[in-house]
Amino acid sequence: MLTVIAKMPIKEGKMDEALKEAQQLVMEVAKEQGTVLYSLNVEKANPNTLVVVEQYTDKDALNFHSSTPHFQEFFTKISVLLGGDPEIKIMKEIARAK
Repeated sequence: MLTVIAKMPIKEGKMDEALKEAQQLVMEVAKEQGTVLYSLNVEKANPNTLVVVEQYTDKDALNFHSSTPHFQEFFTKISVLLGGDPEIKIMKEIARAK
């Protein structure tokens, strides 16, 4: 299992637009085989930061997600709303509690 945490700083005044685009992406990602979790969040301490917590069955599922037309379209749209570089962390799951 691979876990990805993607933090995206959003420009001041652009959060509503960013959320609209991100929520549309979540609906499309829900259809992807190999995606276990795709959770859209706003950082509590910094409300201009979107955080997506993602889990995939394996590297192939992550690669598939990254190559989908809906992800590519989202990335193009969100890039103009970013207030800085996104921070992406990819981790390998070691243990899990239900």
